[in-house]
Amino acid sequence: MKLLEGKTAIVTGASRGIGKGIAKVFAEHGANVAFTYSSSVEAANELEKELNALGVKAKGYKSNAADFNQAQELADEVVKEFGSIDILVNNAGITKDNLLMRITEEDFDKVIEVNLKSVFNMTKAVQRTMLKQRKGSIINMSSVVGVKGNAGQTNYAASKAGIIGFSKSVALELGSRNIRSNVIAPGFIETEMTGKLDEDTVNSWRAAIPLKRGGTPEDIANVCVFLASDMSAYITGQTLNVDGGMLT
Repeated sequence: MKLLEGKTAIVTGASRGIGKGIAKVFAEHGANVAFTYSSSVEAANELEKELNALGVKAKGYKSNAADFNQAQELADEVVKEFGSIDILVNNAGITKDNLLMRITEEDFDKVIEVNLKSVFNMTKAVQRTMLKQRKGSIINMSSVVGVKGNAGQTNYAASKAGIIGFSKSVALELGSRNIRSNVIAPGFIETEMTGKLDEDTVNSWRAAIPLKRGGTPEDIANVCVFLASDMSAYITGQTLNVDGGMLT
């Protein structure tokens, strides 16, 4: 059963990792997918082909969600090209880890801008369309670090915790128009980025997780499908920890 048949989704930061996993699973469930990427043109073209081959309409846009005007332009282009915006997944994010005593002002500001301001920019950009449609599902990617904090990640934790507060406020503002806003807080997800880590470190992380494994991009994508679909029609303002039990 295709849960997202006929819906149009925007997924930010989808050329690799979790974003790519979400775009693929959405397309498998029948969604038309507009996705953004920052620099990996080849990976984006590859993904566009892959998604179109699944029989849906898919298009990649080189767009920086952290730029207010670019976010606005993207939303306008997607409406023109696809006719609607039913789902927004704010997934784009970066890390610039360091202890507080060593972190620079620039590294703090950059992470807040890319991770948190981008969520404001994109949500504001799609809001008008969703209000007109009187429906929509906004899914914001936080992190277990945004829920419990982590040494060496004050900037990242602040940005990801901010996403939770922002999403709850949006849920309260837009609920009467049938626009839902929820958060996913992934735990340790194994992607290209974690593939560069030392094997012993990865194994010690896996051992500390009740389910004894890292998550996959598909684990996150499947929860996104649920929150994007009508199956979750009565769920808004919530944070789902998808972490194998890390925060239990």
